[in-house]
Amino acid sequence: MENLFHRTSVRKYLDKPVEKKKILQILRAAMAAPSACNQQPWRFTVVMDRALIARLAATSPYATFAAEAPVLLVISYRKDCQLPEFAPVDTSAALENLWIETDALGLGGVWMGVYPRQERMDKVAETAGLPQEEEAFALYALGYPAGEIKPHDRFHEEWIRWK
Repeated sequence: MENLFHRTSVRKYLDKPVEKKKILQILRAAMAAPSACNQQPWRFTVVMDRALIARLAATSPYATFAAEAPVLLVISYRKDCQLPEFAPVDTSAALENLWIETDALGLGGVWMGVYPRQERMDKVAETAGLPQEEEAFALYALGYPAGEIKPHDRFHEEWIRWK
């Protein structure tokens, strides 16, 4: 469970490519997530093209730093799944798995929200060229961290109720 507590947002990356084997391992972890009725609505677009990464980073004022990431994942979900109202929840679980595996492999990343802002969802979908049946959910910058990762303790016992 060490990676659960070590995982943090990483926004600065070394100018070093991420190996395809590691990207596939990260996506394998994502796809191991639970989903409503096992619908597995998530889809992943791996972007390594510098120009496309820059265009995607410009789709949100909170994603500009991602232009420097060696890999940018566009995470989307199928609109035509069995329980579409649960697709964003399912995709969140996949993204958390992805992030924990990123840390386990010595990489760093950060989740940039696109959903539920429809204007951002549309802009990312158009820029990434997503199929019509998919809805953009998030961007995820990925790379080797430039600098030490300093996780934060986010435990607040006062937020727990015992009955």
